[in-house]
Amino acid sequence: MITIYSTVVLLLTSLYLVVLIYLIRGWAALRKPGVRSAPADLHTKVTLLIAARNEAENIRLTIDDILAQDYPKHLLEVIIVDDHSTDDTADIIRSYAPQGIQLLQMNETEKLNSYKKMAIAKAIDRSTGELMVATDADCRMGTRWLSSIVSYYETQQWVMISSPVGYFQEKSLFERLQTLEFSYLIGIGAAFIGNGRASTCNGANFAYRKDVFYEVGGFKGIDDVASGDDELLLQKVAERYPGRIGFLRDRDAIVYTHAKPTLADFLQQRRRWASKTTKYKDKKVTALAVCIWLFNVSLLANMLLSFYDLYFLQLFALQMLFKYLFEAAFLLPICTFFKRGSSVLLLILLSPIHIIYFVYVGLMGSTSKYQWKGRTVK
Repeated sequence: MITIYSTVVLLLTSLYLVVLIYLIRGWAALRKPGVRSAPADLHTKVTLLIAARNEAENIRLTIDDILAQDYPKHLLEVIIVDDHSTDDTADIIRSYAPQGIQLLQMNETEKLNSYKKMAIAKAIDRSTGELMVATDADCRMGTRWLSSIVSYYETQQWVMISSPVGYFQEKSLFERLQTLEFSYLIGIGAAFIGNGRASTCNGANFAYRKDVFYEVGGFKGIDDVASGDDELLLQKVAERYPGRIGFLRDRDAIVYTHAKPTLADFLQQRRRWASKTTKYKDKKVTALAVCIWLFNVSLLANMLLSFYDLYFLQLFALQMLFKYLFEAAFLLPICTFFKRGSSVLLLILLSPIHIIYFVYVGLMGSTSKYQWKGRTVK
């Protein structure tokens, strides 16, 4: 029985290492942005989309960053949808009307499971741009953010572009650990695109052609899930346009946001993200995620069984050694891109914690409701 168990454990470990090699290759294979066009030479009409709910604390900074973009003003339309905020979010957005910021207020009387998708869809219906660029109401970006995305769009003719998102202004070790874990997630999405198999992305920095959004039916078929305005839409487009989705590996294109301050907030967010996996169109990716979850289950099992027999401790140590080395090899170039190369040193602390977290989120994300923006959703 132990022999069979050990074989299964080693197979799961080998599969995880093969996946990491695949990801390392994918990050390295990402197409270079090439020569960037000057902002004055760009010609695409852009609609910038933001869905905001109770973001009075952050929305001014985000809008100010948008207004500071070096992108031609006559080619930029900004639509911010207020999703039933109970604070001053709408009033703050409205105060920027003289500077061209459009406010669209939701007034849904019927309860929805995905208010954010509804908000984005309404903004797209109102938009006049060719390229939709979505970000979040608590994000920060440099002045060349938008022009770098549009230049990549015009020179490479992508139908959809995923761009990097990073954490910043961390205030604790817990937040720094989140930064490393989040870099891993962003790297996975980028690496899959680099390998020509777009599967995941982050909606805080996401661009797509308006006509393509309508061509794939928008959010139809995925609007029963609260989350997934990014990944599930990307997978619909990837099915229709294989090889036409790009990842912009350019520091000017990075959007920054904050890590979660508490463990409870962090787990709610990750459960929300995990809830999307059951809706993935590419079932091979879902199967792969299950195998990686089982690999982490095996690590947890060996950790516990080591109190019973030192053999399992040896098995656990072997798994952890290879896990750490291959994850470090994957994360180092990604963290270097974000100018956080030294954060890889935290992997020795994050790795054992990540096992428990990954198993827990995998279970809870597919079975439980969660809180998001003051609402209980699933």
